[in-house]
Amino acid sequence: MRLKQIRYILLWNLFIFAHFSVIAQQEVQFTQYIFNTLSVNPAYAGYKEQWFVQLALRDQWSGLDGAPRTGQFSVDGILDPDTRNMGVGLQVTSDKLGPQTSTSVYLNYAYRIRLNASDTKRLGFGLGAGLAQHGLNGSEFSPTDPDDAYLLYGNEHVWKWNMRLGAYYYSPRWYVGASLMDVLDRKESYVFNSDDDYYNIFHRKHFYFIGGAIFDMGASFKLRPSFLLKEDFKGPSSLDLNAMMIYEEKFWFGLGYRTGVEVWDKTYNDFSAKDLSTTNSISGIVQFYLSERFRIGYSYDYMLNDMENVQNGTHEITLGYTFQIRKKRLLSPRFF
Repeated sequence: MRLKQIRYILLWNLFIFAHFSVIAQQEVQFTQYIFNTLSVNPAYAGYKEQWFVQLALRDQWSGLDGAPRTGQFSVDGILDPDTRNMGVGLQVTSDKLGPQTSTSVYLNYAYRIRLNASDTKRLGFGLGAGLAQHGLNGSEFSPTDPDDAYLLYGNEHVWKWNMRLGAYYYSPRWYVGASLMDVLDRKESYVFNSDDDYYNIFHRKHFYFIGGAIFDMGASFKLRPSFLLKEDFKGPSSLDLNAMMIYEEKFWFGLGYRTGVEVWDKTYNDFSAKDLSTTNSISGIVQFYLSERFRIGYSYDYMLNDMENVQNGTHEITLGYTFQIRKKRLLSPRFF
């Protein structure tokens, strides 16, 4: 949910407020969440039923000073190879937006209930708990009045722990999931410079709803459409629509479309509804399996709003590796 953040990126060099509050870097956004849903749902942990490691790097709005830069390392797998009921996952995320930084470590646990005798359908419930350090570096501000008494010149940090909840159902042909991130966040979260009330960063709960399916398109091709609805209960809702073609289960290529949607009527603090652009970006996405266990993915986001002229698009790369600990072939390929 970055629409509110765009305002503050463009205002860093006009920092002349006496009393102000900024909207913090919210939940990180990955175009390639479709390759590793653990980034948006803790109940996904252990879905692949093998240990899987992924590194994701995202350069958002390339060329724009202070734009988001994100890196995430994750690993997940199953604790009980025989029943495969319990999945666990670890996520380490580093995020920077202008003078704001955030580094978090989350542990995720999922209990996966078998729903049929052939064990092709499961329903998982997930819980994540983690610790994050949020920072605000006043030395990166460029004020028009350097003598402003309310400016922050130091480097402030605050630690906070939080929780995530999720549910995830899958079958060989489709999946659906829902999650609530930052369960413990309140309106007054993250106060910097505790001697006064001038430097606050508000962080809000996020709800994610995901779904997708797989269709055979002949002997060699499969079609994998999916969606992700992102909601922070305050700003505009965001919807990702994706369609991937899979060739010989090794080469993935497709498109994504991100746009704002109106789930229900909302009142925005600083905008009227007519001023908000609903169209955000289109994405080109590819993933290639260099071997049975190692794959690489790349995506490029092209903006379709007023941001188009002030930045050079968004680049994202992922590297994934699967540790095969069972010689027995999986009952169904893991396309989700």
